[in-house]
Amino acid sequence: MIVIGLIGRIGAGKSTVAGCFADLGATVIDADAIAHLILDAPDARAAIVARFGSGVLDSDGRVLRRALAERVFGPSPEHAESLAELESIVHPRVHDEILRRLDSLRAEEAREGLRVAVLDVPLLVRAGWADSCDLLVAIECDEEVRRHRLAARGVSAVQQAAREAAWRGSVAAGDGPFPGDFPASRTATVDTSGSAAYTLDQVVRIWQTKIAVRCGDGSP
Repeated sequence: MIVIGLIGRIGAGKSTVAGCFADLGATVIDADAIAHLILDAPDARAAIVARFGSGVLDSDGRVLRRALAERVFGPSPEHAESLAELESIVHPRVHDEILRRLDSLRAEEAREGLRVAVLDVPLLVRAGWADSCDLLVAIECDEEVRRHRLAARGVSAVQQAAREAAWRGSVAAGDGPFPGDFPASRTATVDTSGSAAYTLDQVVRIWQTKIAVRCGDGSP
């Protein structure tokens, strides 16, 4: 199985690039989508309420993601502590589910042929997934375009700043987006500042030069 890891700041367009890979035949494993499911799992919800109180639940007893984000994303030490505690609840469960899905793809591969998986995981390097990837793709985007996307998604300036700080903390000084010991032959970049067609063209080029060539017959 070939595993592709996406690296990029919030709003840079990781989901768009993941969708392009999916159109080419890859299976996307979206950590944010998994986290949303986990927030509704009874054990995780109970742990969240025990830490943050029932004020983060709606009238149906489901976790209000925006209310929770306001508790954990911010400039104070208390925000940082709250974020770490939320991560201690959610991240191990997300990690286990990602492993389960990768194992499922490997089982499919044994029966039906080569699979390509795309890991769309926030702060992928810091989360420890880089070594599991055969290819790392860095998502680059013009800063004005990126911030416009964030504003359209309703991400507050405070949350933007906190998430930017988390991103900066995940990148080693001077190493750029890739781990220092990750070979250049296993990296690529995609600029998402332009049109959807412009982004897709770049992903297709990566697929043809970095993925299909490893598949022997030119396609997964």
